[in-house]
Amino acid sequence: MEKVAICPSILAADFTNLAAELHRVKNADYIHIDVMDGHFVPNLSFGPMVAQAVQRVVDIPLDVHLMVTNPDQYLETLIPMQPGFITVH
Repeated sequence: MEKVAICPSILAADFTNLAAELHRVKNADYIHIDVMDGHFVPNLSFGPMVAQAVQRVVDIPLDVHLMVTNPDQYLETLIPMQPGFITVH
């Protein structure tokens, strides 16, 4: 049987205590990050700066979903970060 990857999302995390929230899921396979620009989807979330902050706190690969109108402007920052996955919606 194939292993199932566990990828908790930080979308509902307490950002006033993000480090503690990330340490709670320290055994996850990936950290899921939804990047939303308020145009491609009506919601607005966070950008690459939050993804970089997550990488400084935990050594877990990122699973980044781009729900943005211009994904190229995000890819320039995200690709050098070497996330496990980048999904463009």
